[in-house]
Amino acid sequence: MKEDFLHYLWKFKKFDFLNALTAQGETLQILQVGNHNETKSGPDFFNAKLRIGNQVWAGNVEIHINSSDWYAHHHEEDPAYDNVILHVVWKHDVEVFRENNTPIATLQLSDFASAEALKNYLELVEKANYNWINCEKDLASVSGFIVKNWLERLYIERLQEKTKVIQAALTSSRNDWEAVCFQLLAKNFGLNVNGKAFFVMASALPFSVVRKMRDQEELEALFFGMLQMFPKEFDDVYVLRLKESFEYQKKKYKLEPVEQQVAYFRLRPPNFPSIRLAQLAFIYATSQNIFLKLMQLKTRKEIHALFKVEVSDYWKNHFNFGKESKSSAKVLSPGFIDLLIINTIVPLKFHFASLKSNSATEECFSLLNELPKEKNATIEKFNELRPKMATSALESQALLHLKPNYCDQNKCLHCAIGLSLLKK
Repeated sequence: MKEDFLHYLWKFKKFDFLNALTAQGETLQILQVGNHNETKSGPDFFNAKLRIGNQVWAGNVEIHINSSDWYAHHHEEDPAYDNVILHVVWKHDVEVFRENNTPIATLQLSDFASAEALKNYLELVEKANYNWINCEKDLASVSGFIVKNWLERLYIERLQEKTKVIQAALTSSRNDWEAVCFQLLAKNFGLNVNGKAFFVMASALPFSVVRKMRDQEELEALFFGMLQMFPKEFDDVYVLRLKESFEYQKKKYKLEPVEQQVAYFRLRPPNFPSIRLAQLAFIYATSQNIFLKLMQLKTRKEIHALFKVEVSDYWKNHFNFGKESKSSAKVLSPGFIDLLIINTIVPLKFHFASLKSNSATEECFSLLNELPKEKNATIEKFNELRPKMATSALESQALLHLKPNYCDQNKCLHCAIGLSLLKK
């Protein structure tokens, strides 16, 4: 038995509330169950209204498995619990008292709980013995309307998580949105393997320096130099020029290279850090006010057009320093640009609008619904359990949030899908 289930029973009145009696033998009438407090601080339900015996009470409701948990959690020492008017428990094993030494009314839910709700709960959570998620055998039976709305809510949660990084970067950059955009683009150009190194580099580099430069070679020198990527031994004229350029910039702008090491291992050549940084240099050499432009673009097609990237002549026939390869254009693939939209552009749009008291939800939904679903084992498994559960990037992003934050933590009672199955 978990407290979450008792919250569910109380919130949705899944017990014989018409005939409920307190443990002290008084009749209990629920006028308002109260507002569910889903934070960790304070009573579980605020502003409840109850009739206990002949008296109407207004205040808070606290829920525990056992009455004695009140003392185990030291609520008797916390003034936040002074206004509790009802203690809802599964087992009433000890009396709890107010400051004036009168007992707090207690409802022992085990005497009144719905047998059907208890059975459904035990099947879903307590006795779940499935290979992947608790509801896997019933997932396909849940209403499409419930699933659609829940995935949209989950995607908003995921966006809100991503905007924490944006807000931290804004604070560090004194609200320079162009600088933050550069940092996030750099991070996502590095993908999972080099994302952290690229982000550290972009954060350590004053964006005022990047803003001044319009020469692609100078920007390459700046990025490679900040990450200390130049080979120690070389006879390549291009590398020599870049190194000399960086040494000049380093002295002029008092730059400090970062200690983050880039990796090539298990990366396909088009994703080598050298190529991704050369592409990033092209973008900032050929475009100004990138953040402002991105905020104005509304469709996938428009954003893809902005990221039509080329590399300098050197990188057309190189994947890393000093080793010549077959010439290729090394453009950004549509899939890579879609990842930039998912991980950088949409979160920026969402947070920028929210700080201006505007809503970008519909625009974000529209943009993400244009993108195909991501391909990974989690998404494929959900689609196996419920065909076409994810067909767009919005839905796949929502599922990537659902699995670790709800399914893996057995938070079925906080999930619209889990609640719908319990109510059946």
